[in-house]
Amino acid sequence: MKTLFKKAVISILSWEARMVLKKYKPKIVGVTGSVGKTSTKDAIYTVLSAKFKTRKSQKSFNSEFGVPLTILGLPNGWNNPFIWLLNIIEGFLFFVLPFKYPEWLVLEIGADMPGDIKKITEWVKPDVSVITRFGDVPVHVEFFPSIEDLINEKGHLARALKPDGTLILNNDDKRVIAFGESDLHKKITYGREFGAQVHATDERIAYKKYENSELEFPEGINFKINHAGTSIPAYVHETLGYQHMYPILAATAVGISQGMNLVEISEALENHQSPKGRMRLIAGNRDTLIVDDTYNSSPVAAHAALEALTELKLAGRKIAVLGDMMELGDYSIDEHKKIGEAAAKTVDLFVAVGIRMRGAAEAALDAQMDEMSVMQFDTSVEAAQFLEKIIKPGDIVLIKGSQSMRMERAVEEIMRHPEHAEDLLVRQDKQWIAKK
Repeated sequence: MKTLFKKAVISILSWEARMVLKKYKPKIVGVTGSVGKTSTKDAIYTVLSAKFKTRKSQKSFNSEFGVPLTILGLPNGWNNPFIWLLNIIEGFLFFVLPFKYPEWLVLEIGADMPGDIKKITEWVKPDVSVITRFGDVPVHVEFFPSIEDLINEKGHLARALKPDGTLILNNDDKRVIAFGESDLHKKITYGREFGAQVHATDERIAYKKYENSELEFPEGINFKINHAGTSIPAYVHETLGYQHMYPILAATAVGISQGMNLVEISEALENHQSPKGRMRLIAGNRDTLIVDDTYNSSPVAAHAALEALTELKLAGRKIAVLGDMMELGDYSIDEHKKIGEAAAKTVDLFVAVGIRMRGAAEAALDAQMDEMSVMQFDTSVEAAQFLEKIIKPGDIVLIKGSQSMRMERAVEEIMRHPEHAEDLLVRQDKQWIAKK
């Protein structure tokens, strides 16, 4: 019954969303990839909303449910059939009655299973398609015959682009750049490596003194955005990791595609913050700093998170608390081993959480990491209880894992102001809190 109800709701909401697009004719930015979709979507919204009436996908509304809900401006009904029925009624009114509708929609479009993006792009035709990054082993590959099949599925967003549309591509990922081989569309590339049309230079970590302390901790990233011989300064607030320059660069490319100049874009991005749970810096107990990367995890994102710790100048230790990476299928064992090897080279203390991360712990020990520096726990709460006992002033604690590992619970246990968890952490709505 639940499956039939779900299919019926998806069918009705998708039809209503089509009618709304047909009636109001908004321009659409579609964002896909395996890494950085949500951060990129949010940065694009920040840029476009400075000049246009814009709506974005809330949180990670990127599925057959999420995309119609964003187009219709409706909430997730979770398991409440009455909310879904109300959504259907409101969706019907949107195309029957006149409303002020956004000029732009910024839609995150994901693929959990084969055919997901193909179905959506049969009726969503972007004016701008943004492809972020795949990495060697993309997340969700477990449900596809091969990596190539997953990438081909993501490619439907590029192929669905309107004839006069613009393709925005990450120049630092060869698999992404391959989508630009056709001359059918205008293209703008972005990245950190030489050759991108919108590229970053002069990146460095900014530091500040902790409140009521002489200890210094990172507070964000400074860099320059360069395009067509012009440069502007940029800053990623309260976030660690050079990978978080990519969403800013992608958003800049989208702004340029719509006639915005670098000064306008820079002003729009001045107060932009990365989404919750994406390498966000949060004050921890006992003059420590937490790097909250708990939204989700994948091999490429986990390696990037560890890499972000390598050049930090700290008074204390580097601690990595890493939970299982899900949906990797046959690649799971090898990819967890690689994470363990990377942790052994990067951190002073490695805390592995979950069954799959046991392989990472073994790999860290095989890489000559001291036994006292590798700890294993089954749950995020157990790991947090251990952390609460051993953290010291000056320590920085990276916490990361796939959604189902609920690693945000570990952050809440050791953050300085847990009363602000609802404002700072991911998965704080009632439905998530109720899940065990």
